Amino acid sequence: MCSRRNNECKKMRGGMCAVDCSTRGCSVCCKSSWNQLQDLCRLAKLSCPALGISKRNLYDFEVEYLCDYKKIREQEYYLVKWRGYPDSESTWEPRQNLKCVRILKQFHKDLERELLRRHQRSKPPRHLDPSLANYLVQKAKQRRALRRWEQELNAKRSHLGRITVENEVDLDGPPRAFVYINEYRVGEGITLNQVAVGCECQDCLWAPAGGCCPGASLHKFAYNDQGQVRLRAGLPIYECNSRCRCGYDCPNRVVQKGIRYDLCIFRTDDGRGWGVRTLEKIRKNSFVMEYVGEIITSEEAERRGQIYDRQGATYLFDLDYVEDVYTVDAAYYGNISHFVNHSCDPNLQVYNVFIDNLDERLPRIAFFATRTIRAGEELTFDYNMQVDPVDMESTRMDSNFGLAGLPGSPKKRVRIECKCGTESCRKYLF
Repeated sequence: MCSRRNNECKKMRGGMCAVDCSTRGCSVCCKSSWNQLQDLCRLAKLSCPALGISKRNLYDFEVEYLCDYKKIREQEYYLVKWRGYPDSESTWEPRQNLKCVRILKQFHKDLERELLRRHQRSKPPRHLDPSLANYLVQKAKQRRALRRWEQELNAKRSHLGRITVENEVDLDGPPRAFVYINEYRVGEGITLNQVAVGCECQDCLWAPAGGCCPGASLHKFAYNDQGQVRLRAGLPIYECNSRCRCGYDCPNRVVQKGIRYDLCIFRTDDGRGWGVRTLEKIRKNSFVMEYVGEIITSEEAERRGQIYDRQGATYLFDLDYVEDVYTVDAAYYGNISHFVNHSCDPNLQVYNVFIDNLDERLPRIAFFATRTIRAGEELTFDYNMQVDPVDMESTRMDSNFGLAGLPGSPKKRVRIECKCGTESCRKYLF
């Protein structure tokens, strides 16, 4: 898209945006970002009022990242990679020439952390060895890639809670094969039937008409007036749907409103890959997130499960509320729950939820807090979760070396060590 600031971008011709730059015209592709347009003007040495480029700031260049460091006498110098320019045009600049305070702080933070990791002094040496300088460049590039991924995730999310991404552990960047989605992606041969009726309630919690949606399904109202679940694990939740007369603020609409907390995808430092932590305090029994992915048949899950098992990573979640017919695969399509790790002492509990689809073979899988979760605490659930067997309404998670779609005996497979680190750890995932 072409940005139009102050109506300066006046002409659209053949997918191109013509912007009058000083006395000469320059045409640039409409898909160029505002920053790219500014870079083009500076490269061509053209002032452009529409882009905020004038003779005053024409030669003000932006630091993309810092590549190296040296100290001559008492003067500090940095090798600067300039935004919009190739590596070959990077230049050494004295510190007083640089106004990028945030980038400078991050550079020295990365440098200090890497020196400590290498068991060297934390104070910067007068010259960096090539391997250390190369690491800092790779770290800067990784951080930029993670910021782009973070922006993509937030552009795709339909929920209130924001997503941040952090990796202060290694140089791994965004997952290569993962597409963020907000709701189930229906696989081939599967149909989600929409509900035909809704409740007539004006106040579903205090004055339900005809039993409201839970009552019509012969089940209890799931939430209190604060939106906290009050049913024991194993019992289903029936929320009001798109055909109900109650409004968006109805207390029986919780899961359908999506994630409401700011969460962070972060790299764990104990070999468990990516994880998720909350950036806000979460009260006990509050809804946190759904497990979202591609709905596939049990036959397809069996085929994929065998492939995932050989790869050593799978994200299959059996929807076995009434019968084991369908599975959710979040390996490629998923939301932030894709990154939630296992714990033998988890702070999230699974519930089966029904909203616009009442097919009991296709519940939505919602995670609620089992206790108060502090800001900064990692979110976890039990991949081999067991709910009260008396109700015969248990839901089984089958992720990361799980058993979904694998008809063979687990005894014939390599046992995977659990790394949750809790006092109640079962030592093995399965």
